[in-house]
Amino acid sequence: MSTYFPKGQDKIERKWFVVDATGIPVGRLSTVVADVLSGKNKPTWTPFLDTGDHVVVVNASKAVFTGRKATQKMYRRTTTQPGSMVEVRADVMKAAFPGRIIESAVKGMLPKGPLGRAMYRKLKVYEGPEHQQSAQQPLSLTIKL
Repeated sequence: MSTYFPKGQDKIERKWFVVDATGIPVGRLSTVVADVLSGKNKPTWTPFLDTGDHVVVVNASKAVFTGRKATQKMYRRTTTQPGSMVEVRADVMKAAFPGRIIESAVKGMLPKGPLGRAMYRKLKVYEGPEHQQSAQQPLSLTIKL
């Protein structure tokens, strides 16, 4: 019995999933979402192919940090000019841009390069309970705490 290996002409079936982030720690949420985006939850997963599904995260503003991450974790960005680095605490970032926290955590867990960017494009994050992907009829994805 040989291992299944997807060929270039094989059609990859992509599903849509919706995840409610209410009360779920950011790290646990992002690991599950990164696995679904990369396709590691499928038996047809291949390291160098994008076999993952689309994920819609709703209620991103209700995701939680565990421990003291809310006050100690820093988000940094720069324009590559000297002295342009800006540091923002996690609680300030969550108040201003709650979706960026989940996007940043998931992006860091995906492969770097063109393959990771293709996987990242299949992620949609919304601060509230409404989303624009209802026409795709997404399936509910539950995350165990």
